[in-house]
Amino acid sequence: MATVLFYEKPGCINNTRQKALLTAAGHEVQARNLLTEPWHPDRLRQFFGQRPVGEWFNASAPQIKAGEVHPDQLDEATALTLMVQQPLLIRRPLMQVGDRYEVGFDTDLVDQWIGLQPAQPTQKQTVETLMQHDLQTCPREGSG
Repeated sequence: MATVLFYEKPGCINNTRQKALLTAAGHEVQARNLLTEPWHPDRLRQFFGQRPVGEWFNASAPQIKAGEVHPDQLDEATALTLMVQQPLLIRRPLMQVGDRYEVGFDTDLVDQWIGLQPAQPTQKQTVETLMQHDLQTCPREGSG
């Protein structure tokens, strides 16, 4: 099983579900506050891999919903600067296992990467229940 550095917005319903799913699969989750982490553009950039800039952003962030920030119109440097200044813009969660970095919680990708099958037979129902939720979209409209 893996040790997952998990950068979250504390109190986020989906981040709580995602951590529960990882834990039920036997992983050790080390949660960090995404909003208070001292981000540097080079470090933050590692999480986004080859994804287009628009996929780096939290679509539920108030600035995006209000039309103040247009992620698809930004270059990398501007996007990273904005996210370092306003971490609520960063898509969640950010995860690191060893030297691999990921953004968002695509259950298929995470399952292929580190596994999401229940570690114990008693965890099967927990995992099945958690997998029924949309783990990508913020269930609280406009909460960032």
